[in-house]
Amino acid sequence: MRAATVVDNTIEIREHPDPVPGAGQILVRVRAAGLNGADMLQKRGLYPSPPGVPADIPGLELAGEVAGLGPGATRFALGDRVMAVVGGGAQAELAVLHEREAMPVPEPLSWAEAGGLPEVFTTAHDALFSQAGLGVGERLLVHGAAGGVGTAGVQLGVAAGAAVTATVRNEEARPSVAELGAHVIAPSESAGHGPYDVILELVGAPNMAANLESLAVGGRIAVIGVGGGAKAEIDLLAVMGKRARIHGSTLRARPLEQKADAARRMEAHVLPLFATRRLRVPVHATFTLEEAAAAYDHFAAGGKFGKVVITLG
Repeated sequence: MRAATVVDNTIEIREHPDPVPGAGQILVRVRAAGLNGADMLQKRGLYPSPPGVPADIPGLELAGEVAGLGPGATRFALGDRVMAVVGGGAQAELAVLHEREAMPVPEPLSWAEAGGLPEVFTTAHDALFSQAGLGVGERLLVHGAAGGVGTAGVQLGVAAGAAVTATVRNEEARPSVAELGAHVIAPSESAGHGPYDVILELVGAPNMAANLESLAVGGRIAVIGVGGGAKAEIDLLAVMGKRARIHGSTLRARPLEQKADAARRMEAHVLPLFATRRLRVPVHATFTLEEAAAAYDHFAAGGKFGKVVITLG
């Protein structure tokens, strides 16, 4: 099979042996694979894949058709449309994953939409609801809201009945984020629009002081992105006085049981909203597998609204 391959901090298309599904696994013929910040870090040698995952083939989310079943795999049939968050190896013609990690693709979605859905919506849903406990009527702030996880977080917050404020650096992307149901502001204005019950932090260190200033008593800050910096000085008196909680999260290295639990929560609470088109996957641009290096360059340039997706037929 062909796959996007990390070679000396660059992306090349190379041949690899076809993977073979093991016990409980499925083989997926990949039709689309979203590009994420973690892929950019892996390309630079800063985010190695977990054990048991191809070390040189990036990609944390995919959508495609079931092309093979390993021993004991019974959740899906050959030809079923599936999508999943994986530890790596998604940007390839074929991929193997445990059947419990996979989710059915809602009928209305194109391959490009499905390929850009699993990682960002699972990440946002897990952070907002499983960890931060966002409730109806609460006030949510989403930093960096024009990207994949940001657009997912905004939509999930709106669907849950929260009052959503979103910061967007690129002025041209602000109207598109506003169409998702958020009140959109510049990043520098966030402290003046609180207090917020939950803050979804996708930028990192530069926002932490303002986050604490604008947080409501009993508020929660979920850190799931640090592209703007990873180290910040925190006023612990403010944390104490507001009875605040700050927590961080990643999905990639979680054990199978936790990934399966996140997938089942997605199936129960999120995927039905795609079937009715209440939620959508904004796709900013698509590239073929042969254009994978250009896709990475486009992602790195920033300023996008929605997902960059690699398509494979």
